[in-house]
Amino acid sequence: MHAITIPEPGGPEALVWEEVPDPVPGEGEVLVEVAAGAVNRADILQRQGFYNPPPGASPYPGLECSGRIAALGPGVGGWAVGDEVCALLTGGGYAEKVAVPAGQLLPVPEGVGLVQAAALPEVTCTVWSNVFMIAHLRPGETLLVHGGSSGIGTMAIQLAKAVGAKVVVTAGTEEKLRRCAELGADVLINYREQDFVAEVNKATDGAGVDVILDNMGAKYLERNIQSLAVNGRLAIIGMQGGVKGELNIGALLSKRAAISATSLRARPLGEKAAIVAAVREHVWPLLAAGHVRPVVDREIPMSDAAAGHRVVEESGHVGKVLLVTP
Repeated sequence: MHAITIPEPGGPEALVWEEVPDPVPGEGEVLVEVAAGAVNRADILQRQGFYNPPPGASPYPGLECSGRIAALGPGVGGWAVGDEVCALLTGGGYAEKVAVPAGQLLPVPEGVGLVQAAALPEVTCTVWSNVFMIAHLRPGETLLVHGGSSGIGTMAIQLAKAVGAKVVVTAGTEEKLRRCAELGADVLINYREQDFVAEVNKATDGAGVDVILDNMGAKYLERNIQSLAVNGRLAIIGMQGGVKGELNIGALLSKRAAISATSLRARPLGEKAAIVAAVREHVWPLLAAGHVRPVVDREIPMSDAAAGHRVVEESGHVGKVLLVTP
């Protein structure tokens, strides 16, 4: 098979499409013939040499894919060769084939195409686990999503609206904010021109938001806490704004607020399987009913993965950038 390798860390040109050995599914795994993968910022960090795969994981980038099951490993039940699936991966999605633990498989949802399904596993698992399983967003509450036009953001908007929450988003252009509004966002903040703390206060009559989904980390830490309501929850999923910030514990205590910080890639198999199962139970019916949909900005040949990385690094996209196999 062919896969994207990274002989040396570097820019997008460091991604090389070359022939490599086929993976072999182990105990409890299936072999998926990949139709498409998706570009995530973690892939960019891996390409740059800052985010190596966990021990035992595929060395190739790619944290999600869609495709058809080509073979079953020992001990796998409930799936059959030929099933159309999408999968949450620890790595290996930038390839023509990948071995996947069966607990990280999802059927392609009704009404979603096989290629477009590659846009779903990482965003649905990230949003559901952080916003709903950890931060417990409830109907009638308000969610602030930073980077509302990203893959994560576009899914967070839709899922929050589907459960009856109000959604505030930040984004860097009016066009991105327009797209967020089309997905259901109620309050639109251009972070380049507006202070999101002031805008949140205005939109909530000074009460603050109940849950924040944050991809920025240190840069937004103080202002995120200022934006929280009493009993608010801050869920940090990224560090695009740095890793070290100063925390005012007094402000946190005064609001009886909570902060969580998680990632998916290095979690134990059992935790990933539990998240995938929850997504299948709660999110897949919303997809089948048309209440939620994948947002795909463009599809690029996987052999030209460098082009996909450039698009994501330039942040000119809305939703997901997919890499499609030949």
